[in-house]
Amino acid sequence: MNPSLIDTPALSRRGLLKFSLGASAFLATVGLGVSLSGCSPSQPAAGLIALRDSDLPFLRSVIPVMLEGAVTPERIPAATDETLKSLDNGLAHLSPAMLKLTHQLFDVLTLGITRGPLTGVWGTWENASADDIRQFLARWENSSLDLLRQGHSSLLQLVMMAWYSRPESWARCGYPGPPKI
Repeated sequence: MNPSLIDTPALSRRGLLKFSLGASAFLATVGLGVSLSGCSPSQPAAGLIALRDSDLPFLRSVIPVMLEGAVTPERIPAATDETLKSLDNGLAHLSPAMLKLTHQLFDVLTLGITRGPLTGVWGTWENASADDIRQFLARWENSSLDLLRQGHSSLLQLVMMAWYSRPESWARCGYPGPPKI
């Protein structure tokens, strides 16, 4: 008889608590290091509510790759800007704790000392090719580390929810929009 997923040690309550504690410690250490180094100001970028200047190069590089196939190539630049606005608005409505975790995820992805080893992108995000970004996303999606898979899932959900919450995205996927009341 095969054990169920609930019976496996990797998914036990103790295992989950250990993982959560380790992930929190890792993100807190990176976040503390970033904040002490002054590399990542907590102030929002000009004209935005929650996204910081340090987050924008990463997001402007990753969003077009994530939207491939959902947006026509000529609409990618506009769709990227629209997605950033929606993402910023969505982040502004998160609880302070969730916003802090999201900022920590972005810090890990933008800080040079963690970006290279964790993503395989050793240069700046602006200089990363679409293939480099696809490889990073695949690396995190298929990682043996739960933390990286969760980071991929969080990033994917944030970007997709930001894009598909916009009326411009609805026609291409066949959604007529919410009913008019």
